[in-house]
Amino acid sequence: MRQDTRVDLDSGANSAIETLPDPPSTPPGAGLNAAGLGHSFGELRVLDGVDLELAPRAVLGLVGPSGCGKSTLLELICGLREPSAGTIAVGGAADPRERLGRCAFMPQRDLLLPWYSALDNAALALRNQGEGKAAARRRAAALFAHFGLAGFEGSAPAELSGGMRQRVAFLRTLLAGKPLLALDEPFGALDAITRAEMQGWLAAALRDDPRTVVLVTHDVEEALYLCDRVAILSARPARIVAELPAPDPRAADRDAAVTDPAFVAAREEAMRALHRGSR
Repeated sequence: MRQDTRVDLDSGANSAIETLPDPPSTPPGAGLNAAGLGHSFGELRVLDGVDLELAPRAVLGLVGPSGCGKSTLLELICGLREPSAGTIAVGGAADPRERLGRCAFMPQRDLLLPWYSALDNAALALRNQGEGKAAARRRAAALFAHFGLAGFEGSAPAELSGGMRQRVAFLRTLLAGKPLLALDEPFGALDAITRAEMQGWLAAALRDDPRTVVLVTHDVEEALYLCDRVAILSARPARIVAELPAPDPRAADRDAAVTDPAFVAAREEAMRALHRGSR
C-alpha cells in the first residue's frame, strides 16, 4: 500500500532555507587521513599502499580504471569495511563505527523507496535518526525549492526524472548531517545532457553548503570540475599514480569552466596519467 503523500506542514516550512546543523558529536567538517592503505579479498589484492590526506570541507575526486578498487576505497573510508593493511581515520576517528558515524554514503543508484513520496524519501535520513515524521518532513520540505524540487514533494519516485531522483537522493544524503559525503558515481546512470546539468547543480549545492567530499567517478572532466584535487588510481591493485589540483579559479558556469584552456590542459594531463596507470 502506498504511503500517504500529503504534505501537511506548518506555515514556516516554506520560508528561508534552514541551515543544516552538524551533529554535535562531529566537527563542522571532517578531515581524512589514510596511510599505507591496502585491501584484499582472499587472494585478490585490490588496493596497495594508498595514501590520502584531505582537509575538512575539501573535495577529492577518485578516478581510475573500471574494477580498480575505487568503490572499495570508499567503503573503507566510511567504515563499511576494515582495511587489510594500513590506517585510516575520518575526523581523527579510526574505529570503523566512528568513521561510519561521520560519513554519509550515496551510491550510484538513488535507492529511493517506491512506496514513499519524494518528500518522505528525502526525510528518511532524519527519521532514521529518531526525528518525528512531521518535523522531518518540515526540515526536508524547506529545502525542496533550493534543490529544484518545489511542487514535487508528493510525487512518487516513478513520477520523477532521473536528475530529480538524484537530487532527492542527494538531499537525503545532506540531511543526514554528516561532515563527510562519500559519493559513488552519483551521476553514472544519467544521460550526458542530464549529467552535465547535475554537475553544475552539485557544484552550486556544495558552494552553498560546504562539506568534506570524496567523489568516485570514471569521468575525468567531472572530477576536475567538481573537486579541489583529483587522485588518479592505477589498475588493480590500485595505487595513486598522480594527484592533480583542479584549475583555479573555476568558473561557476560549467560550460565556461570546462572549455577554459587551463581546464583543458589539466584534463589532458589527467588522461595521460590515467592511461599510464591502466597499463
